[in-house]
Amino acid sequence: MTERAPPANHHLVGVELDERSVVRRSPDIEHEQRVAIFDLLEQNVFSPVGAHDAQGPFQLVLAIEENRLVFDIRDDGTAPLGKIILALSPFRRIIRDYFEICDSYFQAIKRSSPSQIETIDMARRGIHNEGSELLRERLKGKIDTDFDTARRLFTLICVLHIR
Repeated sequence: MTERAPPANHHLVGVELDERSVVRRSPDIEHEQRVAIFDLLEQNVFSPVGAHDAQGPFQLVLAIEENRLVFDIRDDGTAPLGKIILALSPFRRIIRDYFEICDSYFQAIKRSSPSQIETIDMARRGIHNEGSELLRERLKGKIDTDFDTARRLFTLICVLHIR
């Protein structure tokens, strides 16, 4: 089955994390967040289902509210278009595993051989890909997106979980 390509204007031109959900983070995490947003805005596919007649491009505010992940979708002028709310429970194990493997990776960089670092990095990417696929699955029927967009959004969801 082939995926239908969304209209050309169905992409994100702005992404932010809800400041109420964000805590002060290390410079490394802030850098990762900026890179993820930059990469996401450079190239993405983001098409709210049922909004194919709505004029994109879109703005997105990601937040965690009452233990739920909120995609607050707005038009380019920041007028609200709607919210997609997902339960966080399906993501918890993957996010926890991702944080653990990232800790291992950063420790390995300091004192492990290149082959050990590469092995841990491959595992880290695998868990990240698993989280990205879960996100696409959970957004199915709500927001059409491609794998790379889901991957960058998963990075930002992880940033929201850093305490």
